[in-house]
Amino acid sequence: MSEPGRPPAEAMTNPRADRVRDVAKLVGRSGRLKRRQFLAEGPQAVREALRAHRECLAAGGTPVVAELYATVECLKRYPELMDAASAPGQRLQVRIASELVLSAMTDTVNPQGILAVCNFVDVPLTEVLAAKPKLIAMLCRVQDPGNAGTVLRAADAAGADAVIFSQSSVDIYNPKAVRSTAGSLFHLPVVLGADVGEVVAAAKAAGVGILAADGYGQLNLDMLQDESAARAFDQEIPDSTYALESPTLWLFGNEAQGLAGEEKALADHRVAVPVYGSAESLNLGTAATVCLYASARAQRRAG
Repeated sequence: MSEPGRPPAEAMTNPRADRVRDVAKLVGRSGRLKRRQFLAEGPQAVREALRAHRECLAAGGTPVVAELYATVECLKRYPELMDAASAPGQRLQVRIASELVLSAMTDTVNPQGILAVCNFVDVPLTEVLAAKPKLIAMLCRVQDPGNAGTVLRAADAAGADAVIFSQSSVDIYNPKAVRSTAGSLFHLPVVLGADVGEVVAAAKAAGVGILAADGYGQLNLDMLQDESAARAFDQEIPDSTYALESPTLWLFGNEAQGLAGEEKALADHRVAVPVYGSAESLNLGTAATVCLYASARAQRRAG
């Protein structure tokens, strides 16, 4: 065994080795739940995992990265990854592996040359609300891992404070979902397996308003943005319905059915994103991005 951060003398070349099979079990949900670990693959995901790992250790928290595997070629192409893993205090060992070994560890046909075994990073709802959030996205029964990752990435880009996944939503630690977040999974708090009613009740108690994204909603997102802009310039809005700049939790529904009736009923308002062309509707990722950015812009303007 080499010292932390230094590769061993011999590369891992046997795709049927016990260690390789042990890592490969994390591709499946049961393996992830048993060990509370998941896989982050590729330079971008590993880079963000290492950054989160460093920050957590500096704060006295739980390490994010447990194991790191990479090809010699990848480390030559991205030497900063080896430097990050070898930095003082990281407590990491980089194990050199062949492309064949990495392929056996993951579910991808063409592995990207580096793979991190990470500890679960989700947090409880109480931790999110204790931080006095201004913007939260909640996914209700979202099934597609690509969509889930896209919304999480959009929330990160919009500066949201957290993303919450309801019961029956896809596992965000699914390898495809992790890849689609492009590293954003390591940037903001994530709550998993939450009950929608309990989340809404707790959020309202914390002073957070609830908006449901609904194509047939009574409120129009453009109207809310116009009202917010008018308030920013001290214009009187006699019939204002909802202050978009206020702390807000957005509810986003299933890709095919949208939000269920009982989920819509929990919201303070149902809000539609206007469609000006001939498209029937917007897909989940696009609608969520538009809504989150509308809130983010209103909040920053007010701030």
